[in-house]
Amino acid sequence: MPIGREPTWRRVLPTLATIAGVAVFIAAGNWQRGRMDEKARLRAQLDAATAAAPVPVPTGVSDWAAWRFRPVVATGTFDAARQILIDNKVQAGVVGYAVITPLTLGDGRIVLVDRGFVPGGASRAMLPNVPPADGMVTVRGRLNVPPAGYFEFGRAVPEGPVWQHLDPRRFTEATGVAVLPIVVEATVPTGGDDALVRDRSSPDFGIEKHWIYMLQWYSFAALAIALWLWFWLRPRVFFGKAS
Repeated sequence: MPIGREPTWRRVLPTLATIAGVAVFIAAGNWQRGRMDEKARLRAQLDAATAAAPVPVPTGVSDWAAWRFRPVVATGTFDAARQILIDNKVQAGVVGYAVITPLTLGDGRIVLVDRGFVPGGASRAMLPNVPPADGMVTVRGRLNVPPAGYFEFGRAVPEGPVWQHLDPRRFTEATGVAVLPIVVEATVPTGGDDALVRDRSSPDFGIEKHWIYMLQWYSFAALAIALWLWFWLRPRVFFGKAS
């Protein structure tokens, strides 16, 4: 090997490593940008939905996600015997439950209603007593689609009134009562439950977080390219090309 000539691998490997690193950084940045755009569309959907006038729970829907956050009015009777409590909910630093009660609509369909939040008792054995109103009631709230991708140990159908997650499909399995794959989140009292808390503030979609992560990954890609140029061109510009 001529004196002063660096081995080929010392020139090739840094270039290959830079190319691989830049590809990874750009792919990660693109993923964050995609998530940011998705959250921005969801935010726009929320803004448009909340500005719309309330409508009855729609029929013949194939894509309930398109109705997410839409104000709705549901009239029917509550099924107190099949009411459940969703555990580990927090309001203003207080731990408690979300009170979920099936509502039978006038057309025979059944929808789950999130009537609101109730604080937990002095012990886990003391469950809150929050019966729904009797007779015909009108629920005003917003339509939501419970997430299906939750994690829990085991997939057994819950027993008893306390559940860890709200899942309409599993509710049907556990009770034999077919319910719509949605939940109506009450925004005003539904009768007999004025003590329940109904804080339906807009969710934080994390758009700014994805924007920051996107810039971070793209910055890493730019830095990798800049370092490669610096270490590759600097010896040739300032000291002359090795021969």
